[in-house]
Amino acid sequence: MNKHCIKIDLQNDLELPRIPDLTQMTDWVRASLQQDYEQLEQTIRIVDQAESHQLNKAFRHIDKPTNVLSFPADESDYLEYDHLGDLVICASVVEDEAVQQQKDPVAHWAHMVVHGMLHLQGYDHISDQDAEQMESLEIEILARLGHTNPY
Repeated sequence: MNKHCIKIDLQNDLELPRIPDLTQMTDWVRASLQQDYEQLEQTIRIVDQAESHQLNKAFRHIDKPTNVLSFPADESDYLEYDHLGDLVICASVVEDEAVQQQKDPVAHWAHMVVHGMLHLQGYDHISDQDAEQMESLEIEILARLGHTNPY
């Protein structure tokens, strides 16, 4: 994909040492893009389990924290840049899953960003066919980033 301007608004109030840095997040977002953007601003918010739980319950009606939530943006004629929406990633859930699934934590973080970004671009995994398409794309993107198949 094109190397046009991508700005990541990384919101992180947590004091955790293993959260990926802005450069990694930017690389993962760029690799996930399925079309070119002249100027993209992407929000990624890192949260604790309480905030993830609250958002998951309010927006998905699931009463527990989750690894990544995607909130697609409404189209706006007022913005001078592209904005796909917001990603909310629960750091402790991602870290716990990496341990439980015996995955490299950085690779799992990359997977969560890629997965969330694909959701923001309209991909989903509700039907088996959609899931297969999305998972294939995730595997391909993560391989380009040097990570193994997350499934």
